[in-house]
Amino acid sequence: MNHLYPIFLKVHELNVLLIGGGFVATEKLEFLLKSSSEAQVTVISKFFRPDFLELAEGKETVTLIEDSYNEKYLGGKHIVIAATDDKAVNRQIRNEAKERFLLVNVADTPELCDFYLGGIVTKGNLKIAISTNGKSPTTAKRLRQLLEEVLPEEIDDLLENLNAYRATLKGDFEYKVKAMNEVTEGLVRGDTRPERKEARLEKL
Repeated sequence: MNHLYPIFLKVHELNVLLIGGGFVATEKLEFLLKSSSEAQVTVISKFFRPDFLELAEGKETVTLIEDSYNEKYLGGKHIVIAATDDKAVNRQIRNEAKERFLLVNVADTPELCDFYLGGIVTKGNLKIAISTNGKSPTTAKRLRQLLEEVLPEEIDDLLENLNAYRATLKGDFEYKVKAMNEVTEGLVRGDTRPERKEARLEKL
C-alpha cells in the first residue's frame, strides 16, 4: 500500500543540505535544479566530480563546501539529502537530522527516507510528480518520458487562460467550482484533437 502524501515544496525558499559530490549527488542536485533553477542548496563533500562542478557552475543559490560531513552543517536547514558512498555516514546523517526534526532523503535507502525524489514532468505552470513508492525509479523515469511526449506544449496557454477566466467569475465558491468543472469537462473526456483543443483555447 502506498502511504505517501504528495506535496510540492518551494525549494527556492527553503534551505536544502546535500551531502556528497559524486555521481548520485549529481543526480540529486540535477533533480533539485530541474524543479527550481533557484533552489537554495548547500553541498558538503570532500571532493566533487567534474560533472557536478559543471552543473553547479554559475548557480548563485548553490554553495559548495569542501569538507567532511559534520552535524554543525544541519543548522538552519529544512531538508537534508544524504548521498555519500558511505552507508555508515549516511545513517549518521539521517539520525542526527531526525534529532532536529528535519526531513531526510538517504540515497538508495528507502527505509531511511522521509520522502522520495520522483520523476517530474514540467510544462510551464503544469508540474506532475511521479512516484513508485521507492519500488522502481526506472518506471517513474519511463512514465515521465511518456507524459513529456503526450502533453502538448500548449497546455500552459490553456492554464493561463483558465486562470484568467476564473478571475472573472462572480459568485460563491460552489458556483465557481461548477463553472470551472463545466469549462474543463473536455479535458477528462480525452478530447485532444487539435481543432477541438484550439477551439477551447479560443473560447477561454
